[in-house]
Amino acid sequence: MPETIRKLSYGEAVNAALHRLMEELPETLVYGEDVGVPGGVFGVTRGLRKQYGERVFDTPISEAAILGSAVGAAMMGRRPVVEIMWADFSLVALDQIVNQAANVRYVSGGRLAAPLTIRTQQGNAPGACAQHSQCLEALFLHVPGLRVCMPSTPQDAHDLLITAVHGDDPVLVVENRTLYFGAKEEVSVGGPVRPMGGSRVRHEGSDATVVTWGAMTWRAVEAAQALALEGIGVEVIETPWLNPFDTGAVVESVRRTGRLAVVHEANVTGGFGAEVVARVAGAGVPLQAPPIRVGAPDVRMPAAPVLAQALIPDAHRIAGEVRTLVRGAR
Repeated sequence: MPETIRKLSYGEAVNAALHRLMEELPETLVYGEDVGVPGGVFGVTRGLRKQYGERVFDTPISEAAILGSAVGAAMMGRRPVVEIMWADFSLVALDQIVNQAANVRYVSGGRLAAPLTIRTQQGNAPGACAQHSQCLEALFLHVPGLRVCMPSTPQDAHDLLITAVHGDDPVLVVENRTLYFGAKEEVSVGGPVRPMGGSRVRHEGSDATVVTWGAMTWRAVEAAQALALEGIGVEVIETPWLNPFDTGAVVESVRRTGRLAVVHEANVTGGFGAEVVARVAGAGVPLQAPPIRVGAPDVRMPAAPVLAQALIPDAHRIAGEVRTLVRGAR
């Protein structure tokens, strides 16, 4: 597809990627709850049904049926892109994701694949409460055979979805609902398909390394900018692909800075931050201070927006934690 530049929001970039995929790959299907005629609960799939007809359709409220049919369709040569409206609801279909999709290559001796993409969104939003606000990436990262990514920009929201659907493994593309209607940016909606994996430095510094992903990226950058005014240099590394994960880039950064903080919106206990810390420790990187993890406490998310926001790391809290990491307790 020839490269063109369009100014798009995060949600619009996902929509543009779906249009491109439907045109490029005739085997692509898009379906899920309310994705067809209504155009998605956040409007992300708007216009697809009108343009591509029965390749885009609505389903009953049954995540197990959505995922089970997608595994079968993928094994038979289709490339389904299915939407699970809230990441929390993927738990209803764990058997289809973990025991079926992730196992197709292994149990068929490599004769079959499941090129299936699961789009979902997570993260806290006002009034979301406990059953609509869980961050579950670590759960799926524990499962061999699943790829997982979390875009934080309109460009990545477009590119990572294109990469996921062109691949031959099941991929979870975890979007963040707080980003859907953010500021518009220039997005390339054509050009080559990018490979999976990789990371990028969002802010340079030499006193500490902060590793993060998804919506926390911009809070970590804001914290790094504030600390720079105090003379503390923070290198912020964003890892939009969590599997495959760019361990090498993280290890190289921590070797230079000597300090590590991992920031994620998910609960601290059992979060993927622990895996990042373990990989750095396993690489034998000498640290000047114990590594830290900054995330949500181990509580259910309250419905009251002011209480929920108090639990999610913000730039002020991230800056405070990293300041202590660099300067020590006061």
